[in-house]
Amino acid sequence: MTTTAIIGYVVIAMGVVFLFLGGLGILRFPDVYNRLQAGTKCTTFGAFFTVIGVGIAEPTWFFKTLVIGVFILLTNPISAHAIARASIKSGLPLWNKSVVDKYSETKKCKEFDEDPSVQEGEA
Repeated sequence: MTTTAIIGYVVIAMGVVFLFLGGLGILRFPDVYNRLQAGTKCTTFGAFFTVIGVGIAEPTWFFKTLVIGVFILLTNPISAHAIARASIKSGLPLWNKSVVDKYSETKKCKEFDEDPSVQEGEA
């Protein structure tokens, strides 16, 4: 077994640990938004490290796995953002013990800014 294969297997093992933690987070967290965070961050890193580890273990595949890894790094957070935005727009509530709700704070500010009864120059 070569040194690159051993390094590749270690990177694959790191990816498996991230994927396991992401699955555990999805099972343990209370609401969609927390689950989405755990799932997105852990599965992005887990899939990236697993794919890159395969590329390190098999050097002839490295360029292909690098392209796949970059694709995962770019698309996974974007898809999670789209899912979270759809959840918010559909009115899915936060967990009742959530401390921070930046979206509702921003929404209140935008409603004030877009209020047609408030004229410019009035304070």
